[in-house]
Amino acid sequence: MKLKALQFSTIMIYALVLGVFWGTWFSQSRTMELLSPETFLENGRQYIANLAMPMRILMPGSILLTFLTAFFIGDRKSPAFYGALAAGLLMVVALIITLSVNVPIDNQIKTWTLQSLPTDWGRIRDRWEFFHFLRTWVSIAGFAFLVGGTLANRA
Repeated sequence: MKLKALQFSTIMIYALVLGVFWGTWFSQSRTMELLSPETFLENGRQYIANLAMPMRILMPGSILLTFLTAFFIGDRKSPAFYGALAAGLLMVVALIITLSVNVPIDNQIKTWTLQSLPTDWGRIRDRWEFFHFLRTWVSIAGFAFLVGGTLANRA
């Protein structure tokens, strides 16, 4: 029963992280290049302000719970074990992308004004979007492994 509660908690926190990535990509990132510089800066600052603190908790929390889940699964050859292990590794990849690419760009955007907007801001925006796309799909794959492994163990 404790393992089921841990698996449920892991799926929920992973889904929250994935929801942030997917929602941002699906609702805005796919058409970000259509935004005016004013709208881009305003939206960017709002997203950064709203998401920075919660994601500092949710992403590491999802990684911790995912690896804890894998650790407490007794059968190391089970789909649930491999699914949790793969999900944890993929969320680590998403965190590395976030910390090495997206957050540094976010930190740049926070300092920009219309007057100080770099001439290559579109290239920077496109780089952020590419890596956001990548981490979104990496986390989707991780979620599929996590849920798929959990469900396969129930069969």
